Order: sequence, then structure tokens, then C-alpha cells
Amino acid sequence: MKEILEKFKMNECNPVNTLVAIEMKLSREGDGRLVDSTLFKSLVGSLRYLTIIRPGITYGVRLVSRYMETPKESHWLAAKRILMYIKGTLNLGLLYAYDENAQLVGYSDNNWEGDQDERKSTTGYVFYLGSTTFSWTSKKQRVVALSSCEAENVAAISTVCEAIWLWNILKELDHPQEDPTIIFVDNKSTI
Repeated sequence: MKEILEKFKMNECNPVNTLVAIEMKLSREGDGRLVDSTLFKSLVGSLRYLTIIRPGITYGVRLVSRYMETPKESHWLAAKRILMYIKGTLNLGLLYAYDENAQLVGYSDNNWEGDQDERKSTTGYVFYLGSTTFSWTSKKQRVVALSSCEAENVAAISTVCEAIWLWNILKELDHPQEDPTIIFVDNKSTI
């Protein structure tokens, strides 16, 4: 991580505590002038590599990856913000401690029409085993939802599918779940 920060001259940057600026809306048109696409692709490639050891940056990396062909200044700034986030979270990580009573709990959400170009929503879910994050994703939905409720339903269905898969994995790892997995959703119509 430090090498990547140095490579892009961000080792002395001010850290930020959020991966993506709140209410940031990127589109293909972007704001500002075109930036060097080779440099932008190098940065995005480096960030993609980092997702192996820092899966928490996946959402932001996927977001900026959409604009590698004709990156504008707004895309470049969004990618640099990810580096600023990494700078501020260099010493963070996940600690997995064994607890035979740890239960699987899931949270599901989406950002309705978050993609400004295709009007698709992004599904996000996270599962905890006990108090530690166990599985998560952030992925553009395959369909265009006509309402926020529909987008929440698509996200909830993806979350339930992941819960079933995790149940099978945990069973094979000799940690079967006895109680039903609770999945939290923040939409009354979906619930």
C-alpha cells in the first residue's frame, strides 16, 4: 500500500475517512478535461490489485474502473480519494477470533439508480460472523429497477442467496448455524 501511495505521489496526502465522497455522482461524461488514460489505468490497476488484501475498497475501485477509457478530472479525483482513504487506514484490518456460538447476521442495502449512465442500482450486503465481518459485496444490479422498493428487493434476494451459500460453507467448516440467519433491510415495503 505504501509503495502505491509513493508511486502516485500520495504518500504525504491528507487522509480521509470515507472511501467515496458522499453524494458523489460520476458519469461517462465526467467533469473537467481529459486526463492521461495510461496513468489512470495504472492507478486503477494498482487499486484492483489492492482489493485482494483490502476488500473494503472494492466499491470505490469498481466505481472508478468504469471510466478507464476516457477518464476526466472528476474520475481522477475519485481514484485519488481512494488513495487518501488508504493513507488514513493503513493500520486497520479484520481480526477473526474463534467463537463456537458466533451467529451469522446479514445487512442488505442498495443505492437506487446509483449509476448515472445506465440507471442501474448497486447492491451491497455484508455478513458478520459474531462481531467480525465475514463476507461482503458491492455490485451493480443486472436489471434497471423501476422503484426503490424493487431495487431493495433485488438486493435482498442477492443477500438471501449469499446467506444460503454461507450456511453451506459454515456447515462444511464444522460451524453449522442452528438459528435462522437474520438479514436486516432498511425498506418497509421489502420487509
